[in-house]
Formats: sequence, C-alpha cells, structure tokens
Amino acid sequence: MKLWLLRPNKSLYDEISPWEPWYDKAFGFVIRAETEERAREIANNNSGNEKGEPIDSPYRMGGDPWLDKTLSSCIELKSDGDECMVIRDFASA
Repeated sequence: MKLWLLRPNKSLYDEISPWEPWYDKAFGFVIRAETEERAREIANNNSGNEKGEPIDSPYRMGGDPWLDKTLSSCIELKSDGDECMVIRDFASA
C-alpha cells in the first residue's frame, strides 16, 4: 500500500472555494491506498461540509472537491524528499 497526502489547492478565488467559510471542513488527509483514485474516494467519504455546500451557495465550485484535481492535490508520500510536517492533530478553543 501507498500513503497519500491530500490538501486543498490554493485558489486565486479563495473566497469562493469549497473551504470557505473555514468551519466544519476537512483541510487535509493522509490516506493509505493502492491508487490516487482510491485515496480520493476515501477522503471524499470522510470529508466535512466542504463537500456538502448547497447548490445555491456562493461557495459551491462544483462537485466533490476531494475528487476534483483542480480543487485538491493528492501526492504519494515517499520516504525521500524535503523535510516537512505531514500531519498535525491540534485542537484549540
């Protein structure tokens, strides 16, 4: 199995992205799956409200953002590469 990192793509139109407003949304996943397509399906099935905006919402940019390669990235995590934080599980009130 492979590990995949899924994140929202930076948009020139952040104010109309599926991740605005920011609350009740998922902003990243690390998923174990054989393929990118399967990783995207798992993220989509575990998403927050970024997936469920009503069709008349100004924030709706199309279907499911975790399945849409223009709205989200999905890269395979390898053991080599640049130093970075992969995941941070943090809660603040």
